[in-house]
Amino acid sequence: MIYLSSSAHDLFFHHPFFTCCMTNLRGLNPGTGSGKLHGLDHLRALAIIAVFLFHYQLFEHPEWIETLGSFGWTGVDLFFVLSGYLIAGQLFKNNLQGKPFPVFSFYVKRFLRIIPAFLVVLCLYFMVPAFREKESLPPLWKFLTFTQNLGLDPQHQGTFSHAWSLCIEEQFYFLLPLILVTLAFFKWFRRSGSLLLLLFLVGFVFRYYSYITYVAPYAAQDMFWINWSRYIYYPTPTRLDGLLIGVSIAAMQWYKPAWKQWFDKHLIISVILFVSFLSLAFLLNGDRSSLQASLFAFPLVALVYGCLLLISINPASVLYKKGSWISEIIARLSYSLYLSHKGIIHLTQGLLSKWGIAADGAVMFCCCIVTCFLAAWLLNVLVEKPFMRLRDRLLQKKVLTKAIA
Repeated sequence: MIYLSSSAHDLFFHHPFFTCCMTNLRGLNPGTGSGKLHGLDHLRALAIIAVFLFHYQLFEHPEWIETLGSFGWTGVDLFFVLSGYLIAGQLFKNNLQGKPFPVFSFYVKRFLRIIPAFLVVLCLYFMVPAFREKESLPPLWKFLTFTQNLGLDPQHQGTFSHAWSLCIEEQFYFLLPLILVTLAFFKWFRRSGSLLLLLFLVGFVFRYYSYITYVAPYAAQDMFWINWSRYIYYPTPTRLDGLLIGVSIAAMQWYKPAWKQWFDKHLIISVILFVSFLSLAFLLNGDRSSLQASLFAFPLVALVYGCLLLISINPASVLYKKGSWISEIIARLSYSLYLSHKGIIHLTQGLLSKWGIAADGAVMFCCCIVTCFLAAWLLNVLVEKPFMRLRDRLLQKKVLTKAIA
């Protein structure tokens, strides 16, 4: 495992979301009725814990955090897989029911789910300098247009850098319904599998070209990591693998139910594939800056979490059957936690260090966990929930208006 400086750590991540896939899980799984899929709560909790542990390395930390968090950069890829699966599943469900793609209501849902909490945290970053974990911010317009991930320089614009993954998610949310509507209009929907394969290949082409052109010439120079992150790690075309895997699993579940049933009957196959892909991903994680890792690490990690998703939605698996109030709480707070955790860790360590608590100790780590979850709970209660209630009222009003008309 190579050593990464704090700036190099920051250019690796994250989100999560990210993330951003705290969607309604009812009715997404054919043949399961309206029951909640507990496995998705477990995966979302796993994703945000991985993000938290990885990002905690950016601050003063106990040495053992580096062991726990070394693979935490992949948490964002798990969020991508979940987002692709959940969002595409909602749209595919409407299509199979013979309904038009609900583009307007989809955008309303996504806007009121994502934007309010994001704007609150963004205001904190721009209006409260003490909240910033680093010295400088990218321009405000890049955050507001969700283009921060394009050309991001974490060395000079490292504050709130983890919002890069939210940019990719928002771009995905904007484009996916338009793509599906276009495919349906031209009656190309049954060829969409070819489009998915093409987009996978586009990722390889972009990563190869970017590495050879913008990264390799700077080997052993200070610009190497900056260019690696700017041209390999952050750009949307190079990071589509997780989203595409999620969309592919949703397409299989809705349009190829026999395939899904085969995986359900052969749980051991998903487990074997998960272990195999995970082993390969760990090998590549040893030197993530190499050409081989830059080309294959992201697709491998996406396959790892795709297999884990297949396990979590398999009725025979423990993840599917057994819910957990801990996973449910962490999952519910994951988006708010993702947005705010770096700023809160920075504030917590700065304050408690003055009280004599060692910044790199286990006590400080536990205190940061408490303050981060408390801040996430407040953001969830004061911002997320009210806007989700507003979302439900607006969509219900739209439904009633249509019924009257």
